Amino acid sequence: MLYNSSKAGLDSKSINVSGGYIGVLNISANNQNYKWKGFVGYVTGKYALSDGAGSTIFDWTLVSSSGRIYATRNSTHITWSTINCSSFADLNNENYLMNHTNPNDNITGTFNAIGTGNHTGFTVGTKTIAPNECHSLKTYINNATHPNDNYFEEVALFDGYNIIYSTRVEPTRPVGYNGVNYDFQMIVPENGLSTWTGSTIYYFYIELGN
Repeated sequence: MLYNSSKAGLDSKSINVSGGYIGVLNISANNQNYKWKGFVGYVTGKYALSDGAGSTIFDWTLVSSSGRIYATRNSTHITWSTINCSSFADLNNENYLMNHTNPNDNITGTFNAIGTGNHTGFTVGTKTIAPNECHSLKTYINNATHPNDNYFEEVALFDGYNIIYSTRVEPTRPVGYNGVNYDFQMIVPENGLSTWTGSTIYYFYIELGN
C-alpha cells in the first residue's frame, strides 16, 4: 500500500499588548520543509535461479530481509562499476541543480556527517565502501535522533554521473521515525525553488542480501 502523509499548516497565535508597552516575544517555530521528502516501507523477496526468459528452476524465500535500497532522480541506469562515495563537490553540484541554496537545509548541510561513527561498512556489487567513508545521515527513531546506534543509516553515493542515495534494509525491522517498525526509511531532496509546484521522480533499485 502506498500513501502520502504531511504535517498540517501552523495556526496563528495572538498576543494583546496595550498601547505604550513593549511586548517581548520568544518565538520557536517548526515549519514543514518542502525541499525534502521521505520514503519508508517494507521489503520482501526471494533468491532465484532463473534463465534469460525469466523461468525459474528453484528459488529461496528470504526468512528475513536484508540488503540496500538505492534512489536516484536520473532515469538512466546506474553505472555500478564506477560507484563510490559522493564528494562534497558532487553534492554541492546537486545543490545547484536542485536549487538548494539555504545552508541550513541544503544537501551538503544535510549529508554533513563524515568520519568516526557515522555509518557501517557495506558493499555495492563488488565495490567495498569502508565504514564512515561517505557523507551520511541517520533518519529518526521515535521522533528523535539516535547518534549512538547504526539503524537507518543513509549515505550519498556517486557513479560519475548521478547522485545515488542509499540506505540499508534492516534485517531486524527496528522502530522507525513514528514508532512503527520499518525495513527501511530514507529522505531525498525535492526541487527547492519557491515557485516549484511539481514533484521530482526518483527511481529505486534494491540489492537483496548485502
